[in-house]
Amino acid sequence: MQPYDPRDVLGRSCTLQLPLPFNKFMVARSAPEETVTSSFASFIHAVRPEHLSKTVRQRSKRMILDSIGVGLVGSTTHVFDIALRYCRDSCLAVEGCSGITQSLLHSRSSPEFPSLSQELYSSVAVSSVYGKPGVKLSPTLAAFTNGVATHSMDFDDTWHPATHPSGAVLPALLAASQMLPPSTKPNGMDFLLAFNVGLEVQGRLMHFSTEAHDIPKRFHPPSVVGTMGSAAATAKLLSLSTAQCAHALGIAASLAGAPMANAATQAKPLHIGNATRLGFEAALLAARGMEANPLILDDIPGCSGFSAFYSVYQPKPLSTPSDRHEFLLEKQDIAFKRFPAHLGMHWVVDAALSVRNLFINYAGSFSPSLIRTIVLKIPVSKYINRPFPSSEHQARHSFQFNACTALLDGEVGLSSFTESSIHRQEVRELLDKVVVEHPEDNVANFDKMYGEVALLLHSGDVLTGKCDTFYGHWRKPLSKESLLKKFRSNASHVLPEEKIETIITMVDNLENLSDSSQLACSL
Repeated sequence: MQPYDPRDVLGRSCTLQLPLPFNKFMVARSAPEETVTSSFASFIHAVRPEHLSKTVRQRSKRMILDSIGVGLVGSTTHVFDIALRYCRDSCLAVEGCSGITQSLLHSRSSPEFPSLSQELYSSVAVSSVYGKPGVKLSPTLAAFTNGVATHSMDFDDTWHPATHPSGAVLPALLAASQMLPPSTKPNGMDFLLAFNVGLEVQGRLMHFSTEAHDIPKRFHPPSVVGTMGSAAATAKLLSLSTAQCAHALGIAASLAGAPMANAATQAKPLHIGNATRLGFEAALLAARGMEANPLILDDIPGCSGFSAFYSVYQPKPLSTPSDRHEFLLEKQDIAFKRFPAHLGMHWVVDAALSVRNLFINYAGSFSPSLIRTIVLKIPVSKYINRPFPSSEHQARHSFQFNACTALLDGEVGLSSFTESSIHRQEVRELLDKVVVEHPEDNVANFDKMYGEVALLLHSGDVLTGKCDTFYGHWRKPLSKESLLKKFRSNASHVLPEEKIETIITMVDNLENLSDSSQLACSL
């Protein structure tokens, strides 16, 4: 029996050296059987701009614009400041990273790595940081910092099965576009294609497990599939070979994963920051020649690869791209948040606003003293069931707080999560009246759940508001006007109006952009 060589699975040439007497018995070897991992690598390498439909291009540009806006306003947060200070200190500690001119690292050409016969990237501080004009970091640190900004308020988009797809991919691509030499800058269509590759890989991986369809309990999804999506997107932007794409996925799997216990803490934004940075680094390591298990996505009994993240795992090959290939984004649109909190909060907020209107019509004004009990009917999900949140991150993950804030103020927005707003006596008095119920038909799934808020009045009357689909959900998408309003509002915290409009125009015409690094430079 011939010894196992993982290079065979990746389709590289391999010569087995045998003593001369055995050579006459050698026969032609059949082509390696396609694996799930190799199918993903082939897709990443082979997919072309013409495979993106008009719908996919339009939806993904909406995601890019929203993610940039969320990152810009996220650059005003305390957790972002911590991450930025850390990265700037780390950058200054590395020779040449403080801005001293440093020669580009070179990758020598070889038969196995033909795509690396040119200067690959710069390790100097060349990549932009959200909301900080003039500040530059090394590419991977810029990706990390911008990823943290994107998730610092829990304001970023959400897909189904549940994950935050854009924040795990976009910062890496923005940083990568600036690190490449002028002669190899990707154009806007290259950028848009790479972004969609990152989305597609995330979506396909989540469809491997029924567990991924529900609100997570063990791992935070973007820390798992987001890292893989970042690796895939960056590998595409860097034009890595099929073999390198497979290795990038394998390396990324070893860098993936973060526990749900850190939800509602300052550590949660690190999940997105790490996903985009570590996926980026996985692609760079693969480009440098590092190899990983070529069956990382396959279900191998007794030796878990990516299946380690899921209790139920049924992987399927990804078909070779063709004119008939349908990206998941074509049939599964995205959810955009109207206010900065966990997606589940949007159901209870809309239900609370609905019953608030009924209450005002009933009583003439909103009078908390008339309310005996507030009943929330919500799905079972421990990390977003927080009766008395004590921090902004806990408040963003509290059904109770968001429902009571909506009832009291008639809205939920950025200012709702300040220390002074969270600790208001009026909010605490409403929280004391909340009772939570978990109806069996209200499942912890963003495609099936609902929110219901009932006000039991001292008079004996009961007023009820219910939300099955909030405005911004993929079944009820934000209009172009609403999305632009959100972006302008978010971006205005750190950018002048002229720059804001430039970014809007640039993203809207991304396919025609000759140099995609112009987008990153505008931030």
